[in-house]
Amino acid sequence: MEKVQSNINSKKEGRKVQTDADVKRKAVKLVISHLKKKVAKEYAGSELVQGWVGEMEKLLEKNEFELSEYVQMRRELNDIIERTMDEEMRFKLRDSWYSFGRALDKKVKRY
Repeated sequence: MEKVQSNINSKKEGRKVQTDADVKRKAVKLVISHLKKKVAKEYAGSELVQGWVGEMEKLLEKNEFELSEYVQMRRELNDIIERTMDEEMRFKLRDSWYSFGRALDKKVKRY
């Protein structure tokens, strides 16, 4: 029993403590990678989304995590979605918009 307990403690000591910001950043990166795959094909307005993705990638490179900046980027994505004429692409982008919101709500799992 003591050996098992010491293994658990040694694993916990070696890990980096994750913050809510780390979890949110990782979730947002995943949403952006999926979004990039969706907009890989050309359609009317794709340059707006690709420009937005470029801005998001710059934001994700920053060391600090300012939630207000990410919320502002989500609003900008909503504006782009509203201007998208391709109905199928608009639905796909809307799904990413919802996922982006859920990613910003993520928190570290507490055991």
